[in-house]
Amino acid sequence: MGTIRVILAEDHALMRDAVKLVFDQAEDVELVGEVANGHDLLPLVNRLPADFVLLDVQLPGLDGLGCLEALAEHHPKLKVAMLSAVEDPQVIKSAFRRGARGYILKSVNPFDLPAAIRQIVDGTVIHLSLAAQDGDSPATRPGGLSEKELAVLVELCHGHTNKQIAVSLWLSEQTVKFHLRNVYRKLGIRSRTEALRYAYEHDLATTLAPA
Repeated sequence: MGTIRVILAEDHALMRDAVKLVFDQAEDVELVGEVANGHDLLPLVNRLPADFVLLDVQLPGLDGLGCLEALAEHHPKLKVAMLSAVEDPQVIKSAFRRGARGYILKSVNPFDLPAAIRQIVDGTVIHLSLAAQDGDSPATRPGGLSEKELAVLVELCHGHTNKQIAVSLWLSEQTVKFHLRNVYRKLGIRSRTEALRYAYEHDLATTLAPA
């Protein structure tokens, strides 16, 4: 499809400004409207042609979960992703049950938002969750890598380019490069070849390969 038209429902002005800044630099994602409370969302969606809603969970008036139910009833074909600081697994599950196609933590790199939205709209993912859901800590992972750094390393083991890794993990290429730099620093290595050697020596390429 062409440009993805997005409506943002977010009560924090700084977050709205950050999203607008990112979207202004995205070629195929356009912010067509915004609201600061839940009660204003459905009337705006009724007025404006949109493909996607980026929705905060904790909105004044009608909260994000209530907005999800209203959107599902009146605009069932509209794709919605939550953008939230809430990491409660029950809230995340509840959002997906009510029709959300993605759940993105506000700690995410804002420049990853357009890529996540494209993935959802294109139908290349069914449910996207950019949220920390695994229970292990960096100390229990090889080299003290974060979950995302470890995922990037595994993707590298499968011969994927930065662009392919970005698509697979719903990240921007800029963020992939950032994670790779951290992987090199934490493991004391300097190149992809050394990263591959480390991964195979520690059986990461097989034990952590995607199913």
